[in-house]
Amino acid sequence: MPCLTSSPLDLDRLVARVVSPERGGVATFTGVVRNHHDGRSVLRLEYSAYDAMAEAECARIVSEAERQWPVRVALEHRTGHLEVGDAAVMIAAAGAHRQEAFDACRYVIEEVKRRVPIWKREHFADGTMSWVDPTARPKAADVAPSDGPVP
Repeated sequence: MPCLTSSPLDLDRLVARVVSPERGGVATFTGVVRNHHDGRSVLRLEYSAYDAMAEAECARIVSEAERQWPVRVALEHRTGHLEVGDAAVMIAAAGAHRQEAFDACRYVIEEVKRRVPIWKREHFADGTMSWVDPTARPKAADVAPSDGPVP
């Protein structure tokens, strides 16, 4: 299945691609457009990609996760214009047990951010725009207290 889509993402549809009677643990990740970045108000985002290369790399990442853990993985990433609150990326991983599903899900999102040629341009409330480096670490201003690990 293709990874890239300009259509809204549907978590139920994605999960349906990975569940089965022998897979009792399902982990999901949804990345949603937030209203701030680097201390600035964000109005909307625009995602673009090198489609052929992005599709091939997404397929490699999913395949790697399915080889490393006994799981089934589904991945979709939006392109085009997205508003605050829209889902930009979704991953579902299902395995016999929760830990392998969690591990595979985390692996996929980290590798997508690191390797897939998808670019994000943010549109700010002050009328400016900026391309985002997906490999840059978030600054303290971008990390809300609930973004960290649960104690």
